[in-house]
Amino acid sequence: MSVVVEGKDGWFLDACALIDRGYERCLTRNANLQSNLKGCFKRQCFHVLKCHGAVKTCSDAVQERIKIERPPKKRKRKHGELNQGEIDSHAFHEKVRCAILEGTKSLVESARLLGYLEGGPDATEDLLPGQECNLASLCDMAKELAGVDDEDQQDHAQLLVAEDGCTSHLDLFSRVTENTSNWAAVVPLMGEEYVIPPRTAFLLSDFSRMQPLLRYGRKFDVIVMDPPWENKSVKRSRRYRCLPSSQLKRLPVPCLASPNCLVVTWVTNRARHLRFVRDELYPHWGVEVVAEWFWVKVTTQGQFVFPLDSPHKKPYEVLVLGRYCRSQTSASESFSPPVQDQRLIVSVPSALHSHKPSLSEVLKPYIATEAMCLELFARSLQPGWISWGNEVLRFQHTSYFTWTPADEPIQSTNLLHH
Repeated sequence: MSVVVEGKDGWFLDACALIDRGYERCLTRNANLQSNLKGCFKRQCFHVLKCHGAVKTCSDAVQERIKIERPPKKRKRKHGELNQGEIDSHAFHEKVRCAILEGTKSLVESARLLGYLEGGPDATEDLLPGQECNLASLCDMAKELAGVDDEDQQDHAQLLVAEDGCTSHLDLFSRVTENTSNWAAVVPLMGEEYVIPPRTAFLLSDFSRMQPLLRYGRKFDVIVMDPPWENKSVKRSRRYRCLPSSQLKRLPVPCLASPNCLVVTWVTNRARHLRFVRDELYPHWGVEVVAEWFWVKVTTQGQFVFPLDSPHKKPYEVLVLGRYCRSQTSASESFSPPVQDQRLIVSVPSALHSHKPSLSEVLKPYIATEAMCLELFARSLQPGWISWGNEVLRFQHTSYFTWTPADEPIQSTNLLHH
């Protein structure tokens, strides 16, 4: 059950179960042999057992931070002095704190009544999948290769598997790749094995090669994005490449959005990033802000993963929702389902960095049944969605899944192309 609880405050999700829905039946080929498998995302990725950090008040932590020695060239702060970013972040936290605290408590209690939050096995000895991801580097290499000019290329889409079951024909960097089958497929790509969910399409590229997505000819009713926001810790760890906020304005959202398209942006807990999305990015695209939601991260015991009032890391992230207004009509006046403000999405987070829960279920009440859905800066694929990013296959590597024989056989006729 991927949606464990739905209530007036929001949802409690089983993020791992959300992933598994697309891999109940998977087709894999080995030479001329065909096998039917069931894939499950590895459960140890969601065994977050303990709250990180001791419970401290905001003022206590600020006092500790002030005591830390500053580099000699920097002016020392006066006792209790905060910079503007910290002041803005604290003010925002105080505004939403009650809704997050009370809403999370209600959803967690409801999940417990259903027997969901009962802790989990001690997974400290289970190593997380550690597949090295070189997809971004491959995108860079592809740009150096001489290829067909976008203007001259007739087909901007290609089937995942050819009629002979081969994938060697694929140009992943300049064509949208489609799996039009109702079954997932385990396929070799670039010397590795990946699992591609059913009824999905993807483009592996960066900003400089988005033309195939634009020429794909689709207009989307939902656009979700998780930008690689600038972050000092990420820069130090080099987990992925950050993107300056101003560069996000280059995203061709108006060219991809249908009228009244629901645009959803994940935002880190930096006041300047949230302010940028609300006051600059969305107006630049012609998107009107309609709501702010919160993803609240809890342990398998139902506790916040960080103390709620920690000044360093919060146990929640913000989602800014808006409607694309192509005409002069505002989002509030146009025909579209109203989006409630301050809804909560509570779940046990993945231990894998930047592995967000799918929003496919929680967005259903606000979009049409046959809505076209797009994810930008994606690091995984979803059934029925189109995804773009320079790490779009990151969490599709087969090493992130466990495999068992499928319960139901898959018909062998014309599976991967209709």
